[in-house]
Amino acid sequence: MPYRRTPAVQARLDAQRASVVDAALGLLAEQGYAGCTMAAVAARAGIATGSVYRHFPSKAELAVELFRTVVSREVAAVSEAAGHPGHGSAAERVVAVIETFAQRALKSPRLAYALLAEPVDPAVDGERLVFRRAFRDVFAARVQEGVRSGELPPQDPLLTASALVGAGAEALVGPLAEGSVGPETVPALVTFTLRALGVPDADHA
Repeated sequence: MPYRRTPAVQARLDAQRASVVDAALGLLAEQGYAGCTMAAVAARAGIATGSVYRHFPSKAELAVELFRTVVSREVAAVSEAAGHPGHGSAAERVVAVIETFAQRALKSPRLAYALLAEPVDPAVDGERLVFRRAFRDVFAARVQEGVRSGELPPQDPLLTASALVGAGAEALVGPLAEGSVGPETVPALVTFTLRALGVPDADHA
């Protein structure tokens, strides 16, 4: 008869797994993926390295879990910002997405750089594509609403959204890596976004 874990045992394993992820997230925010060695994660979580491997057989699998955890939070944050009732127009909703993404990145630059550009295992690179598509879809929904209502000029919502995601990421990667993000970065991104959407008088929006 196969062994079945009791609820108490499963609860302990789940709690330990959560502590491993929390420890790894802390290291990721401080040191990037390079600092998330299995030994370092185990030390921060206060457990043996072998216990980390029980939950994640390789560093790549742990990195994918971290990426998915962080990205789900970021996508939730920008989706909430885009849906805020205070943002009446489609352009305002798109701007809310770019502002929220950029401001959150600036608050945790090492983590943002890890998400956007740090060299990683191919499995994490695959998740990066999913991450970009998730943000693209948030943008695209807002652009599509604006085109349908006549607030924005006719355009391909997916193409515009993809361009905005790419431009936003590229604009932030260099400054994040160099620690040279200035106060003009977010306003400049907003102006660029409005111009890309075709908003009249974007420089003064």
